[in-house]
Amino acid sequence: YQRRVRGHNMNRGASAGYDRHITIFSPEGRLYQVEYAFKAIKAGGVTSIGVRGKDSCCVITQKKVPDKLLDPSTVTHLFSLTPKIGCVQTGMTADARAQVQRARYEAAQFKYRYGYDIPPSYLANKMANIAQVYTQQAYMRPLGVAMILIGIDEESGPQLYKCDPAGYYVGYKATAAGSKEQEATNFLEKKFKDDPQLSLTETIRLAIITLQTILSADFKASSLEVGVVTVDNPKFRVLSEKEIDDHLTAIAEQD
Repeated sequence: YQRRVRGHNMNRGASAGYDRHITIFSPEGRLYQVEYAFKAIKAGGVTSIGVRGKDSCCVITQKKVPDKLLDPSTVTHLFSLTPKIGCVQTGMTADARAQVQRARYEAAQFKYRYGYDIPPSYLANKMANIAQVYTQQAYMRPLGVAMILIGIDEESGPQLYKCDPAGYYVGYKATAAGSKEQEATNFLEKKFKDDPQLSLTETIRLAIITLQTILSADFKASSLEVGVVTVDNPKFRVLSEKEIDDHLTAIAEQD
């Protein structure tokens, strides 16, 4: 058996067999299965973006309906976790639903136990903690999704968090996930250099423009999904096609 494994290792080069078992470090100190989970997120070919404004947050993603026979209204990457916290999931849809179900359970349990809504930062922390356990135990694989989470915190205002399969989470002014994550991050870094205080409309339009720029494509309203929360209306809501269309028209007129 050992000889067979050794021969197998020699053919495989650098990652020689260390990706077979998620809980094992390679000699370079890497966990290959966790790295492959990040690749799985990019493999879907979808890019999502989150932007935080002065008193609002917005998440946006591409809506790809892979089959003519599918009912487009049943295809979504946007989920509400509580009435006031929503997220966009990038990567494997089935994993996304499992993670969303767990997040809803954690949020409901928090509300039952403490009598008030779970803060977005606490929920992000909770989901990251759970993701971390999957990098450490052999009977679960890491989930192939990145969760970008938005909500309004009663004390600190609009919040934007991203949790990844490694169990890392942090708050952002703007962030991206998916196949063109790096290009989107570079674009957003330029836009946020002077720390702009964006209104709701500007926040949504910046997110759309970022997606249009990095994918060099003009979108129809039906191929985008946009979710928002604002201080004035902290409920997470998904914009209708007409609202998205109005923003697209306004952006086209600006150019």
